[in-house]
Amino acid sequence: MPATLPPPTAILAEVPPGLYLLAAGALVVGFAAGLWAGWLWAARRGRGLISRAQEIGERLVEEARGQADQEARALLAQAEEEAERRIRNWEQEEQRRREALEQAEQEAERRHRRLVDRDRALARRDQLLSGRERDLEKRQEELDAARRRIADLEEQVLVRLEETAELGRDEAKRQLMEEVRAEARRAAAADLRAIKDELQRTSELEAQKIIALAVERLSSDFSAERAVSTVPLPDQNMRGRIIGAEGRNIRAFENLTGMQLVLDDAPDHVIVSGFNPIRREVARRSLERLIEGGTIHPRKIQQVVHQVRRKVDEEIVAAGRKVIEEFGLDGVHPEMVELLGRLRYRTSYGQNVLAHVREAARICGIMAAELRLDQKLAERAALFHDIGKAVDFEQEGTHPEIGGEIARRCGEHEVVVNAIESHHEDCEVIHPISVLVAAADAISGSRPGARRRTTVDYIRRIAKLEELGRAFDGVRTCYALQAGRELRVIVGADRVSDDDAALLSHDLAKRIQEEMDYPGRIKVTVIREVRAQAVAR
Repeated sequence: MPATLPPPTAILAEVPPGLYLLAAGALVVGFAAGLWAGWLWAARRGRGLISRAQEIGERLVEEARGQADQEARALLAQAEEEAERRIRNWEQEEQRRREALEQAEQEAERRHRRLVDRDRALARRDQLLSGRERDLEKRQEELDAARRRIADLEEQVLVRLEETAELGRDEAKRQLMEEVRAEARRAAAADLRAIKDELQRTSELEAQKIIALAVERLSSDFSAERAVSTVPLPDQNMRGRIIGAEGRNIRAFENLTGMQLVLDDAPDHVIVSGFNPIRREVARRSLERLIEGGTIHPRKIQQVVHQVRRKVDEEIVAAGRKVIEEFGLDGVHPEMVELLGRLRYRTSYGQNVLAHVREAARICGIMAAELRLDQKLAERAALFHDIGKAVDFEQEGTHPEIGGEIARRCGEHEVVVNAIESHHEDCEVIHPISVLVAAADAISGSRPGARRRTTVDYIRRIAKLEELGRAFDGVRTCYALQAGRELRVIVGADRVSDDDAALLSHDLAKRIQEEMDYPGRIKVTVIREVRAQAVAR
């Protein structure tokens, strides 16, 4: 078995007591020596640290003093610069103030001198005005005296003239006024001639070009139609059937159609008389159906008239829609469509109005395109320009007035309304398209074969035209040429000058416009010819 160690207490009990005392003394001596050695080391080290701290402090103080000196010098230099800058600014401001004050003093001095000069000028002007006023008063007195003398002399001259010429004062004034008027007319004629020449040079060629181009491009296939108002009879017995027992059939027919039947003028046909072209067309077709069927009595008449009226109404709307589609118009009121279709049965001087407005619309559209205007708007305006003729026999007023009112009510463009109302110069034109519509209307109505007139109307118009030409002073004779589209006037060279001839043509054309109704236009040509004759023997 291993050996066992004795407990600590047993070991301590075996140590001698003197040894404890010796160990304690050694411990105390060692502690004291350690304290003395530590104090010495700390003292020596403290003296080294203090010396180094002193050196550092001295160095920092020196550095701080140097830096403070530098900053102080910098601040001093900056303060000196700021002071110098402020002094310079103050001196500059003071200089500007002195200059401004000097300028103000100079301006005040100039104003003072101007005021003094103005006062002197006003004083001189007052003196001059006072002198002039005295001169004017003196001259006025002299003028009044001279006027009195002139009045006395005029009275004496008038008395002598009356005694010499045996003319009264009123007669002399009249002759003087006539001479003044004649002189003014001659001057106006010269100016008018110059203006006409200038306008013709600048506008006639261009206008002729545009109109000729429009007419050439218009492939017109319209023929002059007019509503037929006569119905042929197959035999004499049909007259009795139309009249009926005690006139019942003819009374029923006239009451239903609103037209009058004339049976006494010719034995082989019946005349349908009335102002309404739609009703006249209904009456004509109804009568033809009754004659073709052979059975005529009031009930049959009522049935046929009702069927024909419904058929005609459908044709009217279809004709209006066809024309609208032909020109590609949008937003047309149904009333305008119906009225346009009614123009199919309306004629003017033998020309079918629907064909006329279609032709005018084509011409107007071509001219608008050449002038770079709105072609669709021009065609629309020309197509509706005679819309009033569809109802002018039912309403009071001219067809331009009625048509303009209808177009305005149906919401048409203001240019269209103005073109309708102004195409016969009944109101002022507000747009170039209105002028084109009037021109297209005249071209369509005046082209050869467009309209027909009776022989009596033609002769009456030619006679009236020549009568107006002969009514002017200095006219020897005049002739209507080209079916009344030109009037040539021969004047005496001894009574009418060149300027008077120009004025005569203008006055005659204006009088023809005011007093005559005619299609298209009439050209007035005044010819002044000097003839010299001699006989050789």
